[in-house]
Amino acid sequence: MKLSKNLSLSEMLKSRTASRLGINNTPTPEHIDNMKELARHIFQPVRSYFGVPIKISSGYRSSDLNKAIGGSFRRVARKYVATSQHCKGQAVDIDRDGHSAPNNTELFNYIKDNLDFDQLIWEFGTDEKPDWVHVSYNPHGDQRNQILKAYKNEKGKTKYKKI
Repeated sequence: MKLSKNLSLSEMLKSRTASRLGINNTPTPEHIDNMKELARHIFQPVRSYFGVPIKISSGYRSSDLNKAIGGSFRRVARKYVATSQHCKGQAVDIDRDGHSAPNNTELFNYIKDNLDFDQLIWEFGTDEKPDWVHVSYNPHGDQRNQILKAYKNEKGKTKYKKI
């Protein structure tokens, strides 16, 4: 199934961790609809603008997969509740690391300057280039256009600061 001209559903579902651990990573129809909107508003405009393949390093994640990789969550009545937009089909991590132009910085800046998004995260890396770019799109409301930078604190916990 195609989510857009240059993005297939299988690319958004691919996970070595899910395969290795036997985790079911099957989305619901609502998740697929969200991925189509993400593809239409974010992925395809980036792909079309740069005209080169864009690697998905993380797309849709089931709650169990999110837990296995340490994705964002909270505890509600002592139960695990995934909070990552990946689990709703609303987020994608893209990566052009190790390729010629565009690099991850160019992807980040293009999205920041040209697209309406919910959240855009410069994921780790250096001040010159992120290791990858996280971007989300919420088809059910206004986009926050929130821009963050991920880093590890002194205890190794991932934190985010606004940029």
